[in-house]
Amino acid sequence: QVRLAESGGGLVQAGGSLRLSCVDSGRTVRPYTTGWFRRAPGKEREFVAAINWSGTNTDYTDSVRGRFTISSDNAKNTVYLQMNSLKPEDTAVYYCAAPITIATGFWESDYWGQGTQVTVSS
Repeated sequence: QVRLAESGGGLVQAGGSLRLSCVDSGRTVRPYTTGWFRRAPGKEREFVAAINWSGTNTDYTDSVRGRFTISSDNAKNTVYLQMNSLKPEDTAVYYCAAPITIATGFWESDYWGQGTQVTVSS
């Protein structure tokens, strides 16, 4: 049973924009934080952005701060990642994860979507 479903990836030129969506079919259970991560070719998966249940607190990795915006619509059980000013180094598979925790000092999760490919051409 798929609980997290990402969409919105694609091919875009450098400087362009994309908006990713993550529909969370388990979002009615309890409040938790949702995150976006990405894995670039040949690299480890890395944290991108996080948002708490109410949408009042967000967190970003330094490389995307000011260019990406995470938001949520609880009525639609959806978390978004608006990506502007995209760079070739943003090319990766983007994954939604929920719930995510930072107990070890790093955002982590045991629950992941299938991912959506984002490719930024130079």
